Amino acid sequence: MSVFFMFGKYTSRSVREISPEHTRKILEIVGDIGGKVKEMYAVMGAYDLVLVVEFPNLAQALQASVSISRELDISFSTMPALPIEEFDRLVGKS
Repeated sequence: MSVFFMFGKYTSRSVREISPEHTRKILEIVGDIGGKVKEMYAVMGAYDLVLVVEFPNLAQALQASVSISRELDISFSTMPALPIEEFDRLVGKS
Protein backbone atom coordinates (compact mmCIF):
# COMPACT_ATOMS: atom_id res chain seq x y z
CA MET A 1 0.00 0.00 0.00
CA SER A 2 1.18 3.51 -0.79
CA VAL A 3 0.81 6.43 1.61
CA PHE A 4 -0.88 9.67 0.58
CA PHE A 5 -1.49 12.94 2.38
CA MET A 6 -4.85 14.52 1.59
CA PHE A 7 -5.13 18.22 2.44
CA GLY A 8 -8.77 19.32 2.59
CA LYS A 9 -10.37 22.74 2.49
CA TYR A 10 -14.01 23.41 3.33
CA THR A 11 -16.07 25.52 0.97
CA SER A 12 -18.48 28.16 2.29
CA ARG A 13 -21.27 25.60 1.87
CA SER A 14 -19.53 22.60 3.40
CA VAL A 15 -18.33 24.53 6.45
CA ARG A 16 -21.99 25.11 7.40
CA GLU A 17 -22.61 21.37 7.22
CA ILE A 18 -19.67 20.09 9.30
CA SER A 19 -20.70 17.09 11.39
CA PRO A 20 -19.41 13.76 12.68
CA GLU A 21 -21.37 12.23 9.79
CA HIS A 22 -18.85 13.81 7.38
CA THR A 23 -16.04 11.99 9.17
CA ARG A 24 -17.91 8.70 8.86
CA LYS A 25 -18.62 9.39 5.19
CA ILE A 26 -14.92 10.04 4.47
CA LEU A 27 -14.00 6.74 6.16
CA GLU A 28 -16.70 4.96 4.14
CA ILE A 29 -15.64 6.43 0.79
CA VAL A 30 -11.96 5.65 1.35
CA GLY A 31 -12.77 2.10 2.48
CA ASP A 32 -15.13 1.44 -0.43
CA ILE A 33 -12.36 2.42 -2.87
CA GLY A 34 -9.90 0.03 -1.23
CA GLY A 35 -8.02 2.45 0.98
CA LYS A 36 -7.57 2.96 4.70
CA VAL A 37 -7.51 6.20 6.69
CA LYS A 38 -4.53 5.93 9.05
CA GLU A 39 -4.95 9.36 10.67
CA MET A 40 -7.24 12.36 10.30
CA TYR A 41 -6.69 15.84 11.73
CA ALA A 42 -8.52 19.15 11.85
CA VAL A 43 -5.93 21.90 11.32
CA MET A 44 -5.71 25.67 11.09
CA GLY A 45 -4.06 27.59 8.28
CA ALA A 46 -4.16 27.02 4.55
CA TYR A 47 -6.12 23.76 5.00
CA ASP A 48 -8.89 22.60 7.33
CA LEU A 49 -8.26 18.84 7.28
CA VAL A 50 -5.27 16.56 6.83
CA LEU A 51 -5.73 12.85 6.20
CA VAL A 52 -3.00 10.24 6.11
CA VAL A 53 -4.34 7.43 3.94
CA GLU A 54 -3.13 4.25 2.30
CA PHE A 55 -4.20 3.12 -1.16
CA PRO A 56 -2.93 0.36 -3.43
CA ASN A 57 -2.20 2.90 -6.17
CA LEU A 58 -2.41 6.49 -7.34
CA ALA A 59 -5.61 5.92 -9.32
CA GLN A 60 -7.54 4.92 -6.20
CA ALA A 61 -6.18 7.92 -4.27
CA LEU A 62 -7.36 10.18 -7.07
CA GLN A 63 -10.76 8.48 -7.14
CA ALA A 64 -11.17 9.02 -3.38
CA SER A 65 -10.17 12.67 -3.64
CA VAL A 66 -12.73 13.32 -6.37
CA SER A 67 -15.45 11.25 -4.68
CA ILE A 68 -15.08 13.05 -1.34
CA SER A 69 -15.07 16.42 -3.11
CA ARG A 70 -18.25 15.58 -5.00
CA GLU A 71 -20.05 14.04 -2.04
CA LEU A 72 -19.08 16.48 0.74
CA ASP A 73 -17.99 19.62 -1.14
CA ILE A 74 -14.54 19.53 0.45
CA SER A 75 -11.71 20.38 -1.95
CA PHE A 76 -8.65 18.12 -1.62
CA SER A 77 -5.03 18.32 -2.70
CA THR A 78 -3.63 14.79 -2.58
CA MET A 79 0.09 14.04 -2.49
CA PRO A 80 1.99 10.75 -2.46
CA ALA A 81 4.38 10.26 0.44
CA LEU A 82 7.36 8.00 1.00
CA PRO A 83 8.42 6.84 4.49
CA ILE A 84 11.69 8.51 5.41
CA GLU A 85 13.41 5.14 5.90
CA GLU A 86 12.64 4.21 2.30
CA PHE A 87 13.77 7.65 1.12
CA ASP A 88 17.06 7.25 3.01
CA ARG A 89 17.61 3.84 1.38
CA LEU A 90 16.98 5.31 -2.07
CA VAL A 91 19.30 8.28 -1.67
CA GLY A 92 21.91 6.11 0.01
CA LYS A 93 22.26 4.19 -3.26
CA SER A 94 23.29 7.31 -5.22
